[in-house]
Amino acid sequence: MTTATWRTSSYSGNNGGNCVEAGVARPGRVLVRDTKDRAGAVLSVPAGAWRRFTSALK
Repeated sequence: MTTATWRTSSYSGNNGGNCVEAGVARPGRVLVRDTKDRAGAVLSVPAGAWRRFTSALK
């Protein structure tokens, strides 16, 4: 997880800091963590499931 490349949503500054970051550490998996607790728990999900989830939010 320490080698992950993390991204924060462009909307993260608009919600009072209540957001998550998504990262990739290996192909086919997306990592998700709380921006306020970067040393905390990390959720790992299949990339296809992440794409379906984010598409449903749009």
